Amino acid sequence: MLRLAPLILLLLAWQAGASLNPGAVPAPLDVAAVIASEARSGALFSNLAVTLARVAASFTFAMIAGAALGLLMGRSKSADRFFDPIIIVLLNLPALVVIVLAYIWLGLTETAAIGAAALNKLPNTAVTLREGARALDKSLDEMARVFGLAPGVRIRHVILPQLAPYFAAAMRSGLSLVWKIVLVVELLGRSNGIGFEIGVAFQLFDVARLLAYALPFIAVMLAIETFLVQPAERHISRWRPVHGI
Repeated sequence: MLRLAPLILLLLAWQAGASLNPGAVPAPLDVAAVIASEARSGALFSNLAVTLARVAASFTFAMIAGAALGLLMGRSKSADRFFDPIIIVLLNLPALVVIVLAYIWLGLTETAAIGAAALNKLPNTAVTLREGARALDKSLDEMARVFGLAPGVRIRHVILPQLAPYFAAAMRSGLSLVWKIVLVVELLGRSNGIGFEIGVAFQLFDVARLLAYALPFIAVMLAIETFLVQPAERHISRWRPVHGI
């Protein structure tokens, strides 16, 4: 109920805004009618599926490559000195620049779209996992070596549990960042997806259509965060002590 209360207040504020300025703010029922129409035609679900596929591909690539790079930088000082300037550049490079350059160099392709979105997330994952690798308890690693644990067992029971909170943090922040960037990628250079439809609605000054595509996508991302990301975070961090009540 606590999670629903802000949404209810937002809905009431939306209705109030529609009553005060109906020309600029469509009423919730009007937007719901557009959502129903787009759903019946199948356009809403097809565009939503395309965008979610791009989000999944970009997120997976960024997490795998960023985690590998971050662990390497955290465990090797020479690797950290070599890659740190590149990470700093990527962290401060505007996402729009990366997207435009990807489209110029690779063309208006899926590879460019997914690669640009992933590249914007990769440095954040690398920095987070680098700090996790630096925070590893060396005494636990030495104990595992003394007891002769196999490398696979040492990674599973000693290293990964310590990295779990950092991986969970990178996963949560990564998902929220990637889906926003994917919408910009679609707006600038794709012919389908939620971002493309939002761009069309903007050109037509159709606020109801814009919200009709934005709100279902936001609802799906909230569901993924609530039912997948948060339970996964609690599961991988279950070994850590809980403070407070």
